[in-house]
Amino acid sequence: MAVFPYEIEFPVIKSGSTYKFETESEIEYEVRFARKKNNLLHTSIAFGVLNDEFEGEEYSLTNRGEAYRVMTTIVVIVKTYMEQHPNVKTYEFVGEPTAAEHDEFPAKRLNLYNRYLDKMFDQTWEFNLQGNKMVISKV
Repeated sequence: MAVFPYEIEFPVIKSGSTYKFETESEIEYEVRFARKKNNLLHTSIAFGVLNDEFEGEEYSLTNRGEAYRVMTTIVVIVKTYMEQHPNVKTYEFVGEPTAAEHDEFPAKRLNLYNRYLDKMFDQTWEFNLQGNKMVISKV
């Protein structure tokens, strides 16, 4: 069964760094790419919920049964960003633990993200888990 991405709101500037989308349950997500100040070829990926109902906690678990479609959308966004920024050599993202997980490593959320790595990155990338942070580097 194919899972299709949500409609994506792309950055106004093609090479921009903020993407948005909304699920059918009206949860708004934002995916941001931030270059490291000391290394412009190293980019952090952050994504989270924008809705006020989650009280500003962008890493909230929404539990609306939309995780697969949300992750499929994030895969499309990451691949699009990579096409626009072919010189980036390192990406990283953090799986913030939920309140119930406290300091578990890796957080369940990171495990979910990790299941989609091979859909975002081909065999020319290397994965390095560092606590609750995944660092992906060009080989």
